[in-house]
Amino acid sequence: MTNEVDRFIEIWDREAAKTVKLLEVLPREQYDFRPDAEGRSLGEMAWHLAEVDAYIPFGIEVGEFSRDQRPPGMERPRKVEELAPGYERLHREAAQRVRKLKPEDLDRKLTFFAMGEMSVRDLLWSSVLLHQIHHRGQLALMCRLAGGRPTALYGPTREDFPLPRPKPSAAAQSVTDRAPDSTRSSPPRQA
Repeated sequence: MTNEVDRFIEIWDREAAKTVKLLEVLPREQYDFRPDAEGRSLGEMAWHLAEVDAYIPFGIEVGEFSRDQRPPGMERPRKVEELAPGYERLHREAAQRVRKLKPEDLDRKLTFFAMGEMSVRDLLWSSVLLHQIHHRGQLALMCRLAGGRPTALYGPTREDFPLPRPKPSAAAQSVTDRAPDSTRSSPPRQA
């Protein structure tokens, strides 16, 4: 029987593998793509996934969270092709930190910045795993907006399993067939 720490690592590793696949297909020339002028770029959002994986297990290991303490190797890569290998390295190191935990450590409380006291359990499941899944969804959309094709995360993408397009009704087809050629392909109206 596995304990909760082992179960967390199993699920987290499975999700991390999905993250790596997404990072590997990000459009190479779109690192600075920013759909929101106030938000993160594609490269910054991708690296935030590594930050989530690295910082929280590091804080758990040292017993506190501080903006002055950083896990080693946190410098953000500046090229899309460097993001996946960097993420994999930091995830591996973070997983080693979590593997040191015992089930009884999960109830230990730590002050997590302005959010106050949180149990190690909540930090792992919510602040690491669910937080990563949330931002990975944002990154998948950013990938699409930047002209890329995101990988399947929990089911097929539209390219993997395209939805059938509805066929026009017989009445609509009849009207189209009778319309003069000039109206069949008229340009859209200007608003």
